[in-house]
Amino acid sequence: KIKLEQACQLLGIGHLLDRKPATLSGGEAQRVGIARALLSSPRLLLMDEPLAALDSARKREILPYLERLHDELDIPLIYVSHAQDEVARLADHLVLLEQGKALASGPIGQTLARLDLSLAQGEDAGVVLEGVVVGHDPHFELFDLRLPGGEGPLLRIAHPALHMGSTLRLKVQARDVSLALSADGASSILNRLPVRVRECRAADNPAHVMVSLDASGSPLLARITRYSAEQLGVQPGQNLWAQIKSVALLG
Repeated sequence: KIKLEQACQLLGIGHLLDRKPATLSGGEAQRVGIARALLSSPRLLLMDEPLAALDSARKREILPYLERLHDELDIPLIYVSHAQDEVARLADHLVLLEQGKALASGPIGQTLARLDLSLAQGEDAGVVLEGVVVGHDPHFELFDLRLPGGEGPLLRIAHPALHMGSTLRLKVQARDVSLALSADGASSILNRLPVRVRECRAADNPAHVMVSLDASGSPLLARITRYSAEQLGVQPGQNLWAQIKSVALLG
């Protein structure tokens, strides 16, 4: 049973209760609408492109509240969207539909990394990684994120204040991942992960290729030129280093 106080707290609308509907912004009205749905104490929430009518600023305003619903409520949520960034932030399980048919279904991290799907071919291609915050450098305002697998690889990220031991989800765009034959430290790129090549396929641009990588059990995608792939001799089973700029990692 969801009470009014809980719905207001989850969606940050307590200060709006005395306002007239006509005075609400688009983002405020959407949050109130979601709260109304929660007050029926549903067994399932269905959101059909809830942010489609909002501009980018209002979307950024509402997404953290949707993440709170995901994290704090024990209610399944079916979220329909064409926006990969929204899906990456919210989904645990992804179903890819095309012309009314399910093309693929599976955990978000594995499904986004599949090179046989259209999701991995465009400019927005990328994967979702989840890790645990294990360190903080207060001087440079960088956090250390441990990826799954016990002693899995570390990522250094620039992020607002995080609690030690908390879990953070990241979207890593394929275009932000470069590949190298060795872990050369003479670079501004802080994140270098040992990876193994799983698969290599043509991208939607004939000058590019998509490379599927295994980073100690975590999937990664890299979008590189065909020239670079040939220079590095990229092939399945090859051991390489993936390089990711810290400023490219968005939680």
